[in-house]
Amino acid sequence: MPHPPTIQSQITFLYYPDLAPAATFYEDVLGLSVVVDQGWARIYRVSGGAFLGIVAGDKGFHRPQERSAVLLTLVVDDAAAWHAYLMGRGIALSTLQHRDDIQIRCFYLQDPGGYSIEVQEFLRTEERREFRA
Repeated sequence: MPHPPTIQSQITFLYYPDLAPAATFYEDVLGLSVVVDQGWARIYRVSGGAFLGIVAGDKGFHRPQERSAVLLTLVVDDAAAWHAYLMGRGIALSTLQHRDDIQIRCFYLQDPGGYSIEVQEFLRTEERREFRA
């Protein structure tokens, strides 16, 4: 069987009725850097070859939904430090959870468009290594 062509990177696009609050959140709160600014769409580098795009809902492929089934998970080295940082910024967060069953530490929040974000720390060494940038 032939192998598929190579995938170079990955972009997840999220859609917003108002792009400005989402841009402020991803740039000023999470500290992501804009790689491409297309006016009605902005693409941020999350880590390595992983990117997040935010799109004006009246221009993109999809339209914003009242309730999304998307969960954006950001893998970090220290979930407690992120929890404290975001609390200090006044962001509404869930409690910091330690999940023994899957060996992670995590918490949840929502971005200005209502998209769910999980900030997750793998506790097993092999998983931490696999998901490092």
